[in-house]
Amino acid sequence: MIRLQGVQKYFHRGSVNEVHALRGIDLEIEAGDFVTVIGSNGSGKSTLLNAIAGTFLPDSGQIEISGQEVTTWPEHKRARFVARVFQDPLLGTCPSASIEQNMALAFKRGMRRGLGPGVKRRDRERFRTELTQLDLGLEDRLADRVGLLSGGQRQALTMVMATLVRPEVLLLDEHTAALDPKTAAQILNLTHTIVREQQLTAMMITHNMKHAIAFGNRLIMLHQGRIILDVRDKAGLTVDSLLQRFYESQGEELSMDSMLLA
Repeated sequence: MIRLQGVQKYFHRGSVNEVHALRGIDLEIEAGDFVTVIGSNGSGKSTLLNAIAGTFLPDSGQIEISGQEVTTWPEHKRARFVARVFQDPLLGTCPSASIEQNMALAFKRGMRRGLGPGVKRRDRERFRTELTQLDLGLEDRLADRVGLLSGGQRQALTMVMATLVRPEVLLLDEHTAALDPKTAAQILNLTHTIVREQQLTAMMITHNMKHAIAFGNRLIMLHQGRIILDVRDKAGLTVDSLLQRFYESQGEELSMDSMLLA
C-alpha cells in the first residue's frame, strides 16, 4: 500500500541551519497494516508523514501509494488516497462552518466540486448516522458551528470526517497529544474501531510508548532521520524491552524527553 525507496529530505540546505530530516528511508507497508511510529523529538516522525501526505516533495527517492507513484504529486492531488488527522484539534476543520458543512466538505475529498447545495438532504442523514456512533450527541447539533465544540468533540469529528470517504491511507500525527488523558483514551479507542471496521492502512505517530505497543500490528522507531527498529511481532513487547532494543541498536540510552515520560 505504501512504498518509500531512498527518500531523503533536507531543510535549510546549504545553510548553517541545515537539517537532514530523512536519511534514505526505505519502507514498505502492506494493505491493512496499522503502524505506530515513535522516536525522540527531531527524529523525523512528522517529516515522514508529511512526505507521504505530499506536504513537501522529497529531495530524492520515490514514494508509491496503492501502486501509484506519487513522488511529484502535490498534497491536494494525493487527497484522494490519503486522509490525515493532526495533533491540534483546531486543524482539519473550519471553525466558522457548521458540523454538517464541514462533513460535506470532507465528503467531497479528492472529487471535483461544482455549484449546488452545500449540504444535500440524503447526505445529512448519512452524517447523522455516522455521528450517532460517537455517542457525543453531535448528531443533534448538525447546524452548530464547529468552533463551539470541545477539543475532544472536535477531534472525534475530525476522525469521522477523515474516514467519511474511505481513504487508502490514514495518517495520524500525534492526534491525541493535545487532549487530556481521558479524552485521549476515548479518541484512541475510536481510532482502533474505525481502523478495524474499515480495514484501513494507518500510520500513527505517538510519544506514548505504551500506546505505541498497545495499538496496531507493527511498530517502527525513527532516530536521526533513519528507521532503526521495525517490530512486526509485538507479543510480549514492553517499554523496558523496547528501550533495550534501542540501546542494542544504537549503543546509547534514549534521551529523557517526553517519550519516556508518557
